[in-house]
Amino acid sequence: MSALRIRTAEPADATDVLAFWKEAAEGTSVSDDEAGVSGLIARDPGALLLAETGDGLLVGSVIAGYDGWRCSLYRLAVLPSHRRRGVATALLEAAEERFTALGGRRGDAMVLEANERAQRAWSAAGYRREDHWRRWVKPLAERS
Repeated sequence: MSALRIRTAEPADATDVLAFWKEAAEGTSVSDDEAGVSGLIARDPGALLLAETGDGLLVGSVIAGYDGWRCSLYRLAVLPSHRRRGVATALLEAAEERFTALGGRRGDAMVLEANERAQRAWSAAGYRREDHWRRWVKPLAERS
């Protein structure tokens, strides 16, 4: 996809990103609201990467968060009409470049267990499942 542009999200993108995720992403998160997306952008301005076509259509996203210890990848999503055109590859390359520039050593991706399409995409990008880990969570806030 030659006219693809990867950029970091800005605070004004929060509403569009949430609408995009409803169409393109699998699953939901407790942080799927304007406060969550805006908070991410404020806390780590380079973390939310967006892919746009030449005419500005949002076609992909990935959160590439780095806390100084771990390189964490979330919300790799591509608009269904633009899948299999290199959007995810371009987003992951941008995320990996970000991590390398920050001194990161390994990218970790959160992938839904039931999302076989995503598992195939991550595998094709060189990521491998680690069966000896399990995610443990505790909600800190009720979703309203």
